[in-house]
Amino acid sequence: MTDKREFEIVYNTELPGTPERVWEAVTSGTPAWMFPTDQWPAVRTVEEFPTRLVSRMDGPDGWFNQLEHVLEPVDGGRAKLHYVHSGIFADNWDEQYDGARKHTEFYLHTLGQYLAHFDGKPVVFTDIQGPAASQTPDGFDRLKKALGVDAAAQGSAVEVDVDGVGRLSGELDFSNANFLGLRTADAMYRFFGRNAFGAPVGMTVHDFSGSGNSEATAKAWSGFLAEVYA
Repeated sequence: MTDKREFEIVYNTELPGTPERVWEAVTSGTPAWMFPTDQWPAVRTVEEFPTRLVSRMDGPDGWFNQLEHVLEPVDGGRAKLHYVHSGIFADNWDEQYDGARKHTEFYLHTLGQYLAHFDGKPVVFTDIQGPAASQTPDGFDRLKKALGVDAAAQGSAVEVDVDGVGRLSGELDFSNANFLGLRTADAMYRFFGRNAFGAPVGMTVHDFSGSGNSEATAKAWSGFLAEVYA
């Protein structure tokens, strides 16, 4: 029997950018902090620039997926964001909901990092998936250990040596049981412990250096992840 139920994830945060800049980031700028969404068949059902945006996808049997962004200016060139992700999950409802809720916190944190440090810079986006062997319960812990950040606290400065990639020097801007964010002077590295949600560990690289090469980046990091989970 299919466990098909509606869900709603609500998140409120303050972002270091005006509503206009946040709007730009959540519409055309998603590769800079999340992933490209320009191929999504979403329809903007509400478009009130720069205060409210609702994007929705509909499918068979009443299925839908909807994102709502409500923006309000705050003193100091900042914006309050009221974010609502709603829709229907079918199968493994609890696991899907838990994963989506936790991803929301990480993605919106990354949006804040982008606005604070890289807003408007051209980006080269790369998505890398770990091997199937990363799906074990200790999969994400193994990655943290391999990076040498398993004991590092969020907000601390770190030096990470990655075989095939080189030395990365920056700040551990996010760290919890499921996600890790490393920000350097010219890139953001996002690590996803999706082994907790029934999938392989994954990562994204958002390269603002002006000389990024997605193919080379994917090859280097895939090699590193293959070593970690060999």
